[in-house]
Amino acid sequence: MKTLVLLLSMGLALGAAVNLKDPTPAEIETIIKRFAQKESDFSRARQNYIYRQITKMNEMDPSRKKVIGKYETTSDWVFVDGKRTERLVYAPPQTLQNLLLEPEDLQDMRDTLPFVLTAEEVDSYYVRYLGHELVDEVPCYVFAIKPKRNEPGKRYFAGTAWVDDQELQIVKTYGRPMGKKRNAGSQYPKFETYREQIDGKYWFPTYTVSTDTLVFDSSIVPIKMMIKYQDYKRFGAESDIKFGDVVEAPSDKDKPKPPKP
Repeated sequence: MKTLVLLLSMGLALGAAVNLKDPTPAEIETIIKRFAQKESDFSRARQNYIYRQITKMNEMDPSRKKVIGKYETTSDWVFVDGKRTERLVYAPPQTLQNLLLEPEDLQDMRDTLPFVLTAEEVDSYYVRYLGHELVDEVPCYVFAIKPKRNEPGKRYFAGTAWVDDQELQIVKTYGRPMGKKRNAGSQYPKFETYREQIDGKYWFPTYTVSTDTLVFDSSIVPIKMMIKYQDYKRFGAESDIKFGDVVEAPSDKDKPKPPKP
């Protein structure tokens, strides 16, 4: 009986998503403006939270069965003397064989993978309505997103965002980082980021995963990456938050850097 009830519930939820009426073009514009404003609110709120970020990247052999290199860091985003600071907790020597992480890669891990499309940034993107789908039983509007231009020194996102049709907050994104490449052969993996509701109000990123194959001129490099954002705790009042310098993982000076593929 429980199984039947569960199946019926899932069927009703799926039916609700399938039967969700598509918004009109005018309503779509309103939805985009509203969720972009929610993203601004979310972005400001997240600046008042401390949390731990665990990043793991595995470089795989061509069969994808064996790990041949690793990059791993654990850091806490905390406040020190009122300044928001990344405090490195754990960073063993990286052992990547065919990959060289560039500053853009580290910036993407911090900022682009937990993508936020704020009201201040939305005009820099084309946002196109695709339809609606369920994400963990949450009916969502689905939007395609890509940057209108590619300005030097800036990082962008290109992909898909799922927006809760009630709260109008992004609950999931899938795509890849973009930006002017430091090297012509630079490649950036696709990723999928999930959010969860924190303190019953904001949908914060909690999990990013990537299983991709980076194709270079001289090699093909399969990778698996996972980033967790956990232990969110609100810190202080929402006023005059200052940002400190970002702490980057120390390089392994005793090991020569691998050539860039």
